[in-house]
Amino acid sequence: MSSKIVFAIWLLPLWFCVACSPKFAEHKEKSSATNPVFPGWYADPEGIIFGQQYWIYPTFSDHYPQQRRPSKTTPAQLALRKNAINEQYVEQTFFDAFSSRDLVHWERHPRVFDIEWADWASYAIWAPAITEANGQYYLFFSANDIQSEAELGGIGVAVADQPSGPFKDALGKPLISTFEHGAQPIDPFVFKDDDGQAYLIYGGWRHCNIVRLSDDLLRAVPFEDGEVYKEITPDQYVEGPFMFKRNGRYYFMWSEGGWMGPDYSVAYAIGDSPFGPFARIGKVLQQDTAIATGAGHHSVIILPEQDRYYMVYHRRPLGTDNPHHREVCIDELKFDEQGLLLPVEMTRRGVKANPLPYR
Repeated sequence: MSSKIVFAIWLLPLWFCVACSPKFAEHKEKSSATNPVFPGWYADPEGIIFGQQYWIYPTFSDHYPQQRRPSKTTPAQLALRKNAINEQYVEQTFFDAFSSRDLVHWERHPRVFDIEWADWASYAIWAPAITEANGQYYLFFSANDIQSEAELGGIGVAVADQPSGPFKDALGKPLISTFEHGAQPIDPFVFKDDDGQAYLIYGGWRHCNIVRLSDDLLRAVPFEDGEVYKEITPDQYVEGPFMFKRNGRYYFMWSEGGWMGPDYSVAYAIGDSPFGPFARIGKVLQQDTAIATGAGHHSVIILPEQDRYYMVYHRRPLGTDNPHHREVCIDELKFDEQGLLLPVEMTRRGVKANPLPYR
């Protein structure tokens, strides 16, 4: 028997011992994520890259005693809560954030924003959107779930010096509080075009608007034709808009169906400008009865140097009918040869680690 074979046989027990050790198993497990990517009931995740970290900003979606603490509320804020149409909404008074270097290991940053820091916001703090500009971080959010212009609420903006906050209200009032073109002022998303112009895309109640933001991101400014709010609603749109640009084309995505039901899903269109027109192409994310239901209200993390796209979304696990039991998951978003989106495969295994910096 050769010395090489003897040496290999001698190493086998050592290899098995290492492979079965907890540290080795943990290393193998941590080489890829699992869905959900972090514990807790969260929804409407906004995924983005800042510097050398991935970030996710979701809506808080359940009663978690270890996360809750009494928010300091003014009498005016407490009075507003009588308008809540769902008792769960009065629990949604803050945002947590999560950061990662590799899409696998996530660190929770509790209460990066709280109604304590926006006197006009009282409940239903939803669907954060975030961008970086002017050396600061701008967090757009929905508040108070207003049902008419007689109520105080809408889309606000808060600012911080770092992605982990704390984010403080920048205006002392909502940025958008009216129902332009029939759109409820919720679910903001900030899209920056190649020329640096930032747009706020938003809307519930089956209507979607786009507005042009000022350089300081704190005002809606008129377009060249004098309009401030342009409607870009595609067929079957409900809420949760998102937009990105690839190879000169604008991909517009949104959620369809009712958020409380199993058929919540994501569809998309492609246009030649941020204003469309956007003709619906089809669904790209929907329930898989073997995995989860109610998959929707997403965002996309983009690594342009790799031409890699990650769909960050929420879904409802099997075995629960509680509409607020939603989890944040990540799966890859891919394209065919014509640039159309391929249906996203929902998984439990999640995505492989992709450490930053990747440049």
